[in-house]
Amino acid sequence: MPSGPELCCELILAILLPPLGVCFRHGCCSVEFLICLLLTFLGYVPGIIYAIYVIVAVNREPYPDDYWRPINA
Repeated sequence: MPSGPELCCELILAILLPPLGVCFRHGCCSVEFLICLLLTFLGYVPGIIYAIYVIVAVNREPYPDDYWRPINA
């Protein structure tokens, strides 16, 4: 879970440049980034809405504990 200032900076970036805020959270080659980029090209407001949703609601780590992480052979 991100800290308060980190989340605040990502939300400000999501309002100014939606793909950049998503890129900082999920990386530049993620599905979330590509969807946000497409939505921003189609319309600025849908890009902002999706970026805020991805930053606030989507968890960046699918396995928060090492206990549930799958074993890689």
